[in-house]
Amino acid sequence: MAARIIDGKTLAAQVKARVRDGVEDCKRQGVEPCLAVLLVGDDPASAVYVRGKARDCEECGIRSLVERLPADTTQEALLVRLAQLAADDSVHGILVQLPLPAHIDERAVIKAIPPEKDVDGFTPVNVGRMMIGETCFLPCTPAGCMEMLDAAGVDPAGKRAVVIGRSNIVGKPAAMLLLARNATVTICHSRTKNLAKICAEADILVAAVGRPKFVTVDMIKPGAAVIDVGINRDENGKLCGDVDFAAAAEKAGCITPVPGGVGLMTRAMLMVNTLQAARNTL
Repeated sequence: MAARIIDGKTLAAQVKARVRDGVEDCKRQGVEPCLAVLLVGDDPASAVYVRGKARDCEECGIRSLVERLPADTTQEALLVRLAQLAADDSVHGILVQLPLPAHIDERAVIKAIPPEKDVDGFTPVNVGRMMIGETCFLPCTPAGCMEMLDAAGVDPAGKRAVVIGRSNIVGKPAAMLLLARNATVTICHSRTKNLAKICAEADILVAAVGRPKFVTVDMIKPGAAVIDVGINRDENGKLCGDVDFAAAAEKAGCITPVPGGVGLMTRAMLMVNTLQAARNTL
């Protein structure tokens, strides 16, 4: 029996509709939610992401400030601009599009974003709050993954969850959010032994490894919930995920597609965080 497809397009539209209602409520109270996005350099993929975020803001009624800075922008100049945005009360969320040019220290830039405007959920303060279960801005991709599990009716409590990938942006926070929902979590990575066997025991499998069709059908437990975070190109140049979707969909209980899955929810959760940042100022 084929897996249920967790439709990111439909779910993201529902989330953004709720955000749009919240934005209207904020505006009635005299606050116009605003997201500032800084793009350094001319990386084509980053430019596509930033355009998508601007469209999402427009759909939700959020004011969008997109600033494109040249690739040779100094770290000092970038930090000065961040300080200006941090001090601007009309700006509620600040996002610096990653990756940054090699001469800029990514960590220093992230630390310069005030936690109350850190709608990406990347600053040490928000990461620490997430770790100990305090209210914070959650990283958008892992938060989107959890929304998709909820939409599919998958309760993580008591289930075996396996996350492939240990990045600060997806792997580690996804594991923390699953743990917070009472799953038993294993994090796998490039040095994990018996990877296929571990994955095949997972009731919930989150693939965030960045390698096209890395997760094969033998790595999936019958009926498992499969969340595919990867965005890659296959041998024909077509977009694909970290999971061999066609084969996996015949064995999983539910699965996210690529495209049309987690990526859209990532952007939707950024809108959720930006609205919340504005609400926090009321």
